[in-house]
Amino acid sequence: MGAFDLSDLAELIKNRAQATSDNSYTRSLLDAGIDQICKKFGEESIELIIAAQNKNSRPIISEAADVIYHMLVLLQHSNVALSDVLSELERRTAQSGHAEKASRPK
Repeated sequence: MGAFDLSDLAELIKNRAQATSDNSYTRSLLDAGIDQICKKFGEESIELIIAAQNKNSRPIISEAADVIYHMLVLLQHSNVALSDVLSELERRTAQSGHAEKASRPK
C-alpha cells in the first residue's frame, strides 16, 4: 500500500461529494445535513472512547479511522479545507500546549 494520507482522504471525500447518494455514502451524509453529520461524528467518537477503554488496539484503529472520516465529511460540508486545519495545528505547535491554551480568547 502506498503513502495514503489525510489529504488523499479529504480529496476522495471531495470527489465523492459530486456523486449521487445512491452511489456514495459520503454524498448521502452530506445530503442529510449538518445535524446528521454531527450525530455520526459524535457516535464514532464515543465508539472510539469505548474501544480505547477496552484497551484492544484493533477496534481502536477501526474507530479512529471512522472518526477521521466523519470529521473530514464535516469539514467538507462546512467548506473548511483540511489544509486550514493543518495550518492551525502547525501554528499551535510553535509553542507549548499550556501556552497555546492560555493564549486563547476567554
